[in-house]
Amino acid sequence: MTDPHLTTPTGKRRARALGIPFQGRPGRWNAITDVPGVAVGYRTLIAGDGPLVVGKGPVRTGVTAIHPRGRDGAGIPVFAGVHSLNGAGEMTGFVWIEEAGRTELPIVVTNTHSVGLARDALAKWMVANFGARMERWVLPVAAETYDGHLNDINGFHVGDADVFAALDDARGGAIDEGSVGGGTGMICYEFKGGSGTASRVVELGGTSGHVGAFVQANFGRREQLAIAGLPVGRWLAAGAPGLPDHGSVIAVVATDLPLLPHQLKRLARRAGLGIGRSGSIAAHGSGDIFIAFSTANSGYFADGADARALSALPDGALNPVFESVIQAVDEAVLNALVANTTMVGRDGHVVEALPHAPVERWCGALRRADAAP
Repeated sequence: MTDPHLTTPTGKRRARALGIPFQGRPGRWNAITDVPGVAVGYRTLIAGDGPLVVGKGPVRTGVTAIHPRGRDGAGIPVFAGVHSLNGAGEMTGFVWIEEAGRTELPIVVTNTHSVGLARDALAKWMVANFGARMERWVLPVAAETYDGHLNDINGFHVGDADVFAALDDARGGAIDEGSVGGGTGMICYEFKGGSGTASRVVELGGTSGHVGAFVQANFGRREQLAIAGLPVGRWLAAGAPGLPDHGSVIAVVATDLPLLPHQLKRLARRAGLGIGRSGSIAAHGSGDIFIAFSTANSGYFADGADARALSALPDGALNPVFESVIQAVDEAVLNALVANTTMVGRDGHVVEALPHAPVERWCGALRRADAAP
């Protein structure tokens, strides 16, 4: 059996396989699915090659679905918080979470021009599968990043059935990374980006919990990339394609620790520090939008619940949780880069994968230097 910390279920290497020295202790899968109940599903759309023909392709896109309480728990609310580091993007349902500190539905992530369809398809899926569990209205969370350099984004290739498939296929355990789901056509630091995940185990004086992160990474210039503090992007800058920094990043943070909405908003803010560890400056045209939720306190949302159904960590205990968010988000970004391959998209556009060998060599030298007396 392969080590899920080192390889994805499809056999792609993850960042730890290159010897990148990460802080903190990951969970069993080193994924957002280490938070009990969380499930992730993908729908990946890859078709065609050659010149762009709008409406026909080439297609390099998809949908990611994240269930906070698993597929069967859809419609049972979770406390949540959101934060926009830079607002050149979209996350529907943001205002309701700011108002009520909760969200009731799964979360979907796709490309910029499909975010409205994804939002509506999620509502349709809920009506079809859990109509009796819904209130009179729902405000689904759907988010996006731009994949137009590789994908026929104006062809609107994502349909309702693709959103339904991602929602229905969601599962726990080890999940794939790289050019899958909503991350299929994404670019990060001018290398092939996409979907990445990681987790941390948090010990809080006798209380143990998990923090998991999932990112759709589509941001940054090559010279900005830093790995374990090393200026890897500058060292690999020769031959950089000079792509415009018009991407974005969505980060989803999950925990089973009992946190209140204002505390989850603080976790969502720390996702920005995790993105910054690898070099992001949250560029003007980048939509850097984050959501955090807690699967604890399910009894609070039951019919007839009272104040005794609610528990929470004190604010003063949150520093280790903040640290875990930053560590997990940083590793998730690097997993999106490492667990990837070169992609050719529309009009023959080529986006190379991050080369493994030099990163492995430089991180090996860093470990040897750290071990020196």
